[in-house]
Parts: sequence; structure tokens; C-alpha cells
Amino acid sequence: MLHRACRDAVFASTGNRGGSFLSMTDGDRATPRFMVDKAVFWPASAALFALVLFAGLKPKLSEGLFQRLQDAIVLYASWYYVLVVAIILISVAIFSLSRFGDIKLGPDHAEPAYAYPSWIAMLFAAGMGIGLMFFGVAEPVMHFLTPPQGEGGTVPAAREAMNLTFFHWGLHAWGIYAIVALVLAYFAYRHDLPLTMRSAFYPLIGERIYGRAGATIDVFAIVCTTCGIATSLGFGVLQINSGLSYLFGIAISPGIQVVLILCTLGLAGVSVVLGLDAGIKRLSELNLSLAALLLITVLLAGPTVIVLQATIENFGAYIGELVAKTFNLYAYDPTDWLGGWTIFYWGWWLSWAPFVGLFIARISRGRTIREFVLGAMIVPCGFTLLWMGIFGNSAIELILHGNQNGLGAAVSDNQAIALFRFFEFLPQSTLLSGVALLMVVVFFVTSADSGAMVLNMLSAHGRDDTGPLQRLYWVGVIGATSIVLLLAGGLAALQTAAIVTALPFSLALLGAIWGLGRALSRDAARRDIHSVAPLVTSPGDWRERLANLLQHPGDSSVHAFQRDLVLPALRAFAAELQLHEVAAKVVNAIAEEGSVRLEVSHADTMDFVYEVRCRAHPRPVETAVDTPLDALGDADKYYRAEVHLFRGGQDYDVMGWSREQIMHDLLWQYENHLQFLRSMR
Repeated sequence: MLHRACRDAVFASTGNRGGSFLSMTDGDRATPRFMVDKAVFWPASAALFALVLFAGLKPKLSEGLFQRLQDAIVLYASWYYVLVVAIILISVAIFSLSRFGDIKLGPDHAEPAYAYPSWIAMLFAAGMGIGLMFFGVAEPVMHFLTPPQGEGGTVPAAREAMNLTFFHWGLHAWGIYAIVALVLAYFAYRHDLPLTMRSAFYPLIGERIYGRAGATIDVFAIVCTTCGIATSLGFGVLQINSGLSYLFGIAISPGIQVVLILCTLGLAGVSVVLGLDAGIKRLSELNLSLAALLLITVLLAGPTVIVLQATIENFGAYIGELVAKTFNLYAYDPTDWLGGWTIFYWGWWLSWAPFVGLFIARISRGRTIREFVLGAMIVPCGFTLLWMGIFGNSAIELILHGNQNGLGAAVSDNQAIALFRFFEFLPQSTLLSGVALLMVVVFFVTSADSGAMVLNMLSAHGRDDTGPLQRLYWVGVIGATSIVLLLAGGLAALQTAAIVTALPFSLALLGAIWGLGRALSRDAARRDIHSVAPLVTSPGDWRERLANLLQHPGDSSVHAFQRDLVLPALRAFAAELQLHEVAAKVVNAIAEEGSVRLEVSHADTMDFVYEVRCRAHPRPVETAVDTPLDALGDADKYYRAEVHLFRGGQDYDVMGWSREQIMHDLLWQYENHLQFLRSMR
């Protein structure tokens, strides 16, 4: 098959593929069938049942076991976690700023499925939106009161508290998410691999991703994702319960928290059934709007100028100390603070990376690598730092210069109530608390439904067009896990277990980064070979070619051109190749797909594809400007006979060319292909 040959050429791996998997679709077309990968679905369900049973029946034993593992990692592998995160950040920078940044996550002609506002909103909601609500006030205040070094409650402590908060929630966190999403999106959309975690390890294990090894990777990703989401729901529901208690006097109890989880997951179930576009996207857009409104309100209600000055100063200090803080292990002044905060965060982000990375990859098809990194890393990171700067500096200012020491005591006593206690010092505190509570609920819903979507994809060969019941199954798994462990007291054990799993995952991720770099190098080399515009060397009347440029033909005219000129040219070329014992065939799909293509096989190397496809475009008239193509009528559209290679559309039109001109263009592209194959030897 063509896609298999392409992958073999890129990674030089051998073996038999264990079946083909359908790539992601651009829509959410639900089907009534229950479609699962049995090698993933049942082992993952059994592993989750066993893990929850162990943590639920033996919470103290499981928590102690996982805590000892985490302590050992902090003691012996802190340097490794710091190094891994640094390598990830450097890799993301290289991939986006170098010539690799121009490569698309998909065919060359692919276009993004979501506009920037919707895309950014979904990134923000799935990535760490709920974390901002929980830690926006709590973490800066805690660092301010108990810094890793020096005296707490002072001006230097305030400055260091914000620098540390920026460090934990900035580029490193989003870089971890971005690299996993980049690996998955590149191999899924550029090389037609399934959109599951197994595809990230194709550079390491090759075709074995379709066997037991690949299934094991997806099972591991499902367990990690479920642990992360379940513990976040379990601990995060404490904030919802605390907010309800603060606003309405509702008791804080396990029973209330179970009801809250059920209500949250009920909403998530509705969102999952509605699908990505109607559910997650709309909720994410709503919450991003509320977040922006709340952020502006807090800024204007507090000491605006001081907060802005401090936030800008924090940002400058963060950029200036980025390298030093990245590699700071407190080797000459050991402290438990490093393991309790920085290493904990790096492990937590890594443990969430399969979930968030796969979700980001799902919504990012068609963007270039540079555009992807800008949108999936820089923009959310900028908003996150702005949020932390405004909320954190406002809270510290109240304690440092406003003598509101009670706020610091409340944060130290109960982090879940920190945000609501902070609002007490602002006008319309009840209204602000209500908006914040609504945001927390919506963030939990988006985390739960996006998590269920990811779990469903991992267990269904990367498909998200499965039936509603199959999606709801994973909502139920998340809810049951959260409730059982909340009641049994095993959430802390599962949270620690999720962080411990970051160690083996990070090892494999380093290999995946190396494989991505290798694949991008070859992709860029191929692009360099084809960077010159095609030359039509055969003679032709220039007036006739000019007339063709000024025409706007319909699809029937393009189809006739494909049948009368392109098809005979491709058949003649294929026949000549066969005389030289080169396997070639012509596929006539004009009636079905509006395309005709030549496929040339070269044994174990990359196959050559030359396709002329009929593609619609808006006419250059005012009525068609900024209007989606599918919303235009026939009068506002015209069609081109565009050349496509295996890597996608080449954005030039051969409509009106002579048969001889088409033959020369085909020969030119084939020469480039052979040159690329020779350069890879």
C-alpha cells in the first residue's frame, strides 16, 4: 500500500502491518455500531478495575506504595525530570523556528478545521483551565508565605513567589503538551497512522504498533488518562463543594461531592453525545469568554496599576531567569520544596500529556508546525501567565501591603476556598464567586467530556465517529473511578500513581522526539527538492495559456479535460514504465472522486503518486469574499485541475495544458522523486 511504503521509507522499518485503521474524520458523524479495538478495550477496562479496586479497598497500603515510588523518583531522578523537560522545550523551539515549521500537520493542501478563537478556547479548556481556578490565588500565596529559600512574607518572597508560579505554569507545561500533540498529529495526518498514542512510537517499534506492543501503549495511555481525570474530578469537586458552601451554606460532605460528580458527568455525557463541534467547542468558547470577563473585572477592581506593573516585571524576570530556573536543582542547598513543587508539576504535566496531547492533535489538523506551536503553546501560555499575574499579585498585594493576613491563613488552611476568600476583598464578591463557580463547573464538564472522547479514541483505533453509548461508557468509567476512590479515600494514591507513570512515559517520549526529528528532516529534504516551480518545457501558444488563466471553468469542463487529456497521458507514462519493469497503474476515479492518478511502486522505497484532482474555489468576486466554500452557489465557484502528490496538493493548475505539457510535468515530478530517494540512501 502507498501509505505503508511512505512510512517504510521515512523510518526504514520492516514487518507486516496488522490491519488498516481509519484516520480521523473532520466531523462528528456518529454511527450506531459499537466499534472497539478488543486488544485495547478489554485489557484497559480490566486494568482500571484492578487498580481502582486496589486503591479503593487498600487506600493506605496503595498510597504508601505509590508515595514511596514517588519519593524515590524525587530523590534519585530529579535531575532526569529536569533534563527531560528542558529537552522537550528545546525540541519544540527547534521544530517551530527552523525550516521544519513550514511543514503542515496533514497534506500540503489541508486547511484547519477550526477558526483561531474556537481552537484556542478548546486548547485552554482541555489543557489546564481548571488548574487556573484552583491555583490562581493559592499557589502564589503559598510560595509567598513559605518560599523555598529565604524568609516568607517579604518583598523578595513576593517577587520570587510570582517567578516560581510563572515557571510552573509557563512554557514548560505547555511545551510538554505541545510536543506530544505534535508527534501524534504529524504521524496521524502526515503519514496516515491511527490517532492514538501508539503512533507516537512508530519511529521506535515500526509496524509493531499494530500488534501487541502498540495495544499495550494504548492501554497504558488509557490508564494514565483515567487516573489523571478521575483524581482531578475527585479533588476538584472539593472546590465546587467549597464554593457552594461559601455561597449557599451547603454542607461539605462526601455525599454532596458524589452528587456533584454525578451532575457534572451528566452534563459531560450530554456534551459527549452532542459531539466535538456542538458540545466541547461551545462550552470552551463560553468559558473562555467568562474567563476574560472575570480577569478584566479582577484587574479593574483591585490596584490596577500596581498589578500591571508587577505582572510585567514578573514576565521579564521569568524570561530572564528561564534557563537558570530550568536547570536549578538546589544541589548546593538541598530542599524538600523541589520535590513537592517543581518535580511534582513536571511529573503531573507528563502524566496528563497523553490525554491533552491527543485532544490537541485531534483539533489541529491542517496547521503548519510553526502555527501549531504558536497557537498550542505560546498563546495559551501567555493567557495563563496573565491570569496568574493578575490574580496572584492582587492576592499578595492584599497580604503584603493591605494587612489582610487572614487571606494567607485561609489559603494555608484550605486551598479549595482560596479563590472565594479572595473575592471577599473585591466589590460584588457574591457575583464574582458565582461566576467563578460556574466556570469551575464548565471546566470540569469540558475536562470530563474531552477525556471521554480521548479514551474512546484510544480504545477504537483512533476513531471518534463511534456510537453515543460507546462514548458514554467512558464517561461512566471516569465517574465510577472518581466516586469509588473519593468514598474510599484512595484518590491520593491514584494521583501519586499517575505521577509515577510519567517516568516510563518520559523515556518513550524522548525516543518519539528523536523519531519526529528524523522524519521532519527527511520531509524537509523532500520539500527542498520540490521547491522549484514546475517547468513546462514543451511548446505552446502563450495566448492560449493566458486565455486559460482568465477562464473560470465548471466541474464538467475539468472532468472532460481529465478524461480526454490527463488520463491518456498517465496511461502512456505507466505503459512506458512497465516496459522498464517498473510497477505502475492508473486509477480512474473521475466519476466517484473527481480525480485520476498514477501510482508507481518501488519495492521497499517510497511510492510515487501523481494525481490530477478537480477542486472547487471561490470566484474572485466580492460576493464570494470571506464566504465558506460550501455556502457558495454554483455561480460563485469555479474548478481547477490541481496536481496532488502523495504528500498533498501542490497548488498549481494544469487545466488547459496539452497532453505533451502534462507528460513533461509528470516526468519532472518523477525525476524529483527519484532524486529524493537517492538522497536518502
